[in-house]
Amino acid sequence: MIRLAGRSPLSFIGLIMGGLLLATGGAQAQDYRPPFHPDTLKGPPSGAPNEVLVLGTPHLSGLADSFAPEMLAPLLDRLASWRPAAIATEDLSGLQCDSLRRYPSRYAETVRDYCPDPAPAARATGLDVPAANAEAERLLAALPDDPTPAERRHLAAIFLAAGERGSALVQWLQLPLAERRAGDGLNDELAAALDKLKGRRNETGLVAAALAARLGLERLWSVDDHSADTPEGADPAERKAYADAIGRAWDNPATAARRAEDQRLDEGLARPGGLLDMYRALNAPDAPMLAYRSDFGAALAEPSPQQFGRGYVGYWETRNLRMVANIRDVLARRPGTRLLAIVGASHKGYYEAYLNQMHDVRLVDAAKLLR
Repeated sequence: MIRLAGRSPLSFIGLIMGGLLLATGGAQAQDYRPPFHPDTLKGPPSGAPNEVLVLGTPHLSGLADSFAPEMLAPLLDRLASWRPAAIATEDLSGLQCDSLRRYPSRYAETVRDYCPDPAPAARATGLDVPAANAEAERLLAALPDDPTPAERRHLAAIFLAAGERGSALVQWLQLPLAERRAGDGLNDELAAALDKLKGRRNETGLVAAALAARLGLERLWSVDDHSADTPEGADPAERKAYADAIGRAWDNPATAARRAEDQRLDEGLARPGGLLDMYRALNAPDAPMLAYRSDFGAALAEPSPQQFGRGYVGYWETRNLRMVANIRDVLARRPGTRLLAIVGASHKGYYEAYLNQMHDVRLVDAAKLLR
């Protein structure tokens, strides 16, 4: 009898069979489709459903100089007609920023880029971020139907200390012009910061907060998530290899098509209705697939030995899943909520796909509202 590497023929046959089983198992995993489909099991049978409208937006800070806030009026009119009861934005919550600050070796860059400093509001109110969030919840629960200017100023100060600038701005915008001043917890520094925030080219202020104030809502919901962020590597060669690999993946016909469409929309921005046309294009049915082919799908297929693209796509999926989980949490607080989620256009397809998996979420087509 011939022995192979000290093994008997029987054990060798066992190895072969094991390999075949592994290969078969791999094929089964590739072909397997789960029989349970939450998206087909919508509820509840009675009561108002949760409705979510996902509005893909350009980042207004990156638009051409021809952009002016007045151009948003037709968009705001359409959104107001839908009458959302809650508005979610692509901002980090004060509580997440507070958590990230405790891990600077990983999140220092994230905090620098995405987390406003709550220290001035903490000094004015005497509250740290967790205490201010708890106080904001308490004040909102007791807020009368017609808050006084003093109550709104105080709540704005508490929201600033909570790290929730968008919600602070909602309170500020509902004050008469003569009442937008220091007092009731807002010092001169904080009042000036709110005035400055009001004029920033940012969709949280110019769309979400403006709409919330117009509809009489009391806050926004910050649902962005950067807990999957990692710092850039210390090795310059590794950073360059990553950038080169992702850059090569993005150099494709779909990216060229997106750039051409962006240029067309930018050039039309100054025309009447130009900004609304941009929103219509970003929320068209084919927009998410074009973004995927240009960006995430291309990165998934890039062939670097370090598998940079797979890491990038893993981060992107994780971030969107956590953002959608934050939205689902908001909906569970008050079942039957009509929620507007405003997010960068590349997120829209993922938002809708993940939200659609939820039993108690029904999606509304933004394209129809924007007609």
